[in-house]
Amino acid sequence: QVQLVESGGGSVQAGGSLRLSCVASGFTESVHCMGWFRQVPGKELEGVAAIYIDARRPFYPDSMKDRFTISHDGTKNTLTLQMKNLKPEDTAMYYCAAVSTSRGLYNYWGQGTQVTVSS
Repeated sequence: QVQLVESGGGSVQAGGSLRLSCVASGFTESVHCMGWFRQVPGKELEGVAAIYIDARRPFYPDSMKDRFTISHDGTKNTLTLQMKNLKPEDTAMYYCAAVSTSRGLYNYWGQGTQVTVSS
């Protein structure tokens, strides 16, 4: 089992920055990919960024890559999402997730941290 705990969410004005963290514990050796997702009530879950742990290779949707940066610190088992130039449409609950299966599906999720961007 792997436990994920996010932190760092909050309220910020448009143009501001936030840094989200996700600390993993448990059988973290099984995790080979981690990612950030976000969701607005009533809308579908949206992928924000992902990273292969061993290769440290990040992936972003085109709409995210200029403002969001994902990183992973293996010594601290911590996943980070640095967000800059935030916009009101970035307001959402942000979730950390991890993949430990060979199928590549995210099978562990954190409880989420709220990000609110005001105009």
